[in-house]
Amino acid sequence: MSSLLTGMSELLVSGRRILSSESRHWRFASTSASTLKASTSKALPIATHAPLSALPTRVLLRSLLVSTISSKPLLLRSSLWALSILSKPNRGFLLSVDRNPVLHGILKKTFYEQFCAGENGAETKATIQELKEMGFRGVIMTYAKETVFDHSTKTAHGLGIAASESQEGYYCTNIEAWRKGTMETVELLESGDYLAVKLTGAGPLVTEAFSSNNIPPTQFLEALEEVSSRCRERGVRILVDAESQHFQWGILCVTLDLMRKYNHDGYALVYNTYQAYLKSTPETLAKHLTAAHQEGFTLGLKLVRGAYMASDKRSLIHDTKEDTDNAYNTFAQGALKQTIGDFGTKTTFPSVNLFLASHNKESVMNAHHLHQQRTAAGLPTVPVGFAQLHGMSDEVSFSLLALKDSSGLPEVYKCSTWGTMGECLAYLLRRAIENRDAVLRTTDEYNALKAEVRRRLGAMFSVSRR
Repeated sequence: MSSLLTGMSELLVSGRRILSSESRHWRFASTSASTLKASTSKALPIATHAPLSALPTRVLLRSLLVSTISSKPLLLRSSLWALSILSKPNRGFLLSVDRNPVLHGILKKTFYEQFCAGENGAETKATIQELKEMGFRGVIMTYAKETVFDHSTKTAHGLGIAASESQEGYYCTNIEAWRKGTMETVELLESGDYLAVKLTGAGPLVTEAFSSNNIPPTQFLEALEEVSSRCRERGVRILVDAESQHFQWGILCVTLDLMRKYNHDGYALVYNTYQAYLKSTPETLAKHLTAAHQEGFTLGLKLVRGAYMASDKRSLIHDTKEDTDNAYNTFAQGALKQTIGDFGTKTTFPSVNLFLASHNKESVMNAHHLHQQRTAAGLPTVPVGFAQLHGMSDEVSFSLLALKDSSGLPEVYKCSTWGTMGECLAYLLRRAIENRDAVLRTTDEYNALKAEVRRRLGAMFSVSRR
């Protein structure tokens, strides 16, 4: 609570500084704009709007508040501590984000609305519509239930999952709750959108099967078939999220089976998520490319850097961020060039659809430009989409959108989560940890947001002085 109030104070101070700065510089900005227009009249076309100009003002100010907290180590540490306390199970009334109306209201209007789509269908649909009106091709939506395995404590935490397993015969209440929530998510989406699924959200029976390399319960597999069939009917693609490594090998097996069934003729309905920060990813990807090549299905390749550093075994992860960045760019550029390992040189490159989920501006811009170059030159490449998380890296997202051509490329999406406040707490905690581990990026975001506020204030003062 104190960190949130301090953050609000920081925001007000920033606003006053911006106003002061603008009162000195608005005339210069107006003159410079005219000079720039004259000097570039014969140059190549450039974006006529600032990347963040599409953000509604209330979203811009909320983003600035959250970014202020994220970019200040002391405030961020306090927020991480508070979120970790609130996310623990069996909280009393005062610390229950679902039952305490004051706590719920504060979090709802700040962190929750910044990163999550809604607590119910109506709120989620409204958020989806707002994002599309900003220019995004579509959304990636996930239902918040999941399980995280903490390697340091050797315990699994069910997030939004019943603590006790209720099972009668072959019926599991957690699997049914996951099926119902996931199907509700599918119905919120439209053709061209993506469903992101966390398979561990189906509860202990499923996660135990994943961790022991056993076949998940039939009820779960049938639910997954129902979800996949419905997505195919509605034109919604499926991104199977990467999760804690304790469960990941079981998730990979299930996802590959779905790809074999649904991914054909150059179209991937189902994507697996590959985490570039894992040392094992090159070997894993090589095995899956081999399977796609030999069995004739299209590999759905969603690439992320990785989000479970706080809970996964550290030795599984690259030693440095540079190593992770190099791995990410190697996979992304390799897929676009259709050369990864022996594939594309010694062996025919299989059918692949690529999806790049990244907040690294250099990575996504270079990938987009490479795709453009190869397409223009008639060189082989693969279909590619781009995404950033809802509430994060808007400057990256809107910079990509500013490059959209007459064919609608690049296709840019925002990825969000919906569910009750309690169900989404672990997701919010991971976003805070991600910001802690990306100091440079969060600082860049903070500066970009302040610059946009300055730009709007400058425009407002210019109009008022006319």
